[in-house]
Amino acid sequence: MSDPLEVVRGVGPSTAERLREIGVNSIETLAMTPVHEITGRTKIKHDQALRIVEAARQMMGFRFVTAKDLLEREKTKVRCTTGSKALDSLLAGGIETQAVTEFVGEYGAGKTSVCFKLCVTAQQPPEQGGLGGGILFFDTEGTFSAGRIQQIAEAMGLDPKPMLDRIIISRAYTSDHQELLLDHAFKICEENKVKLVVVDSVISHFRGEYVGRESLPERQQRLNRYMHKLLRLAEINNLAVVVTNQAQADPAAFFGDPNRAAGGHVLAHACTHRVSIRKVRGSTKRIAKIFDSPYIPEGECAFRISEKGVEDIEEKGRKEEGGKEIEEEVEEEIAEELEGEEG
Repeated sequence: MSDPLEVVRGVGPSTAERLREIGVNSIETLAMTPVHEITGRTKIKHDQALRIVEAARQMMGFRFVTAKDLLEREKTKVRCTTGSKALDSLLAGGIETQAVTEFVGEYGAGKTSVCFKLCVTAQQPPEQGGLGGGILFFDTEGTFSAGRIQQIAEAMGLDPKPMLDRIIISRAYTSDHQELLLDHAFKICEENKVKLVVVDSVISHFRGEYVGRESLPERQQRLNRYMHKLLRLAEINNLAVVVTNQAQADPAAFFGDPNRAAGGHVLAHACTHRVSIRKVRGSTKRIAKIFDSPYIPEGECAFRISEKGVEDIEEKGRKEEGGKEIEEEVEEEIAEELEGEEG
């Protein structure tokens, strides 16, 4: 259990209570929270907020570090399997902790299926490719299905009952509600040893409530604040954050994929790894492409959606028509789909 906020110089019981109401439950969270956010959401004056944040940063040593110190911190990161070796390889080993991984795609592309599979695999011990912790699932579109989690677990030969007990669901009905729930997530993650946070989808309410160009600046500011708080949550608790995002038509795209990720530059800068998912017409196969990451090179892979959630395409499918490799098969399927659309 982390030290209480009251040990920070200048933080008394009343101030600590105000901080906890906005999701600041630990010294590390206080050190990483912007001063203007504290003053804007509590009755704490600016000078006091500045002093207590600085005191927390001094206690945590948040000033300058060497690259060697940073390397040691990076060694604490863990990766969680997606259930597909191909998708894990694309992500340099799986879903990374202390990071935000975004899955983008049209309706039915398989984004939620990936999240459901992660709800099962993340509970497995690290030696089995999991994170060994609980799950916090923010559902903004009413798509969470306990029955689907049960099906995936049973198909993998696992007992679904303890797994369902370790998944905490939070249904968000508005963007305000979504932000409020995230404030409470810091305490929930610490108390329940949560190692995976899922937001499905991150953009839905913001996109639906802020319509028109005149409301775009306010929407992007709030979305930016929300995303950076998610990143703080991931770093403070060494957990993985996965968000799904909607695709929108790009009228300027005359060639290639006509869809782009919603959320603009805010999501582009806030997400650590960005992966697009598209389905192959008339098939359970999906094509994933990593299109933005600070260190993982761009690439593609194929996987499929099944009763197990997400898994690799069967080995027999890799040897069709004279032993073609999966990369060639994917390229042909894409070409056939494009030809069909042109026809």
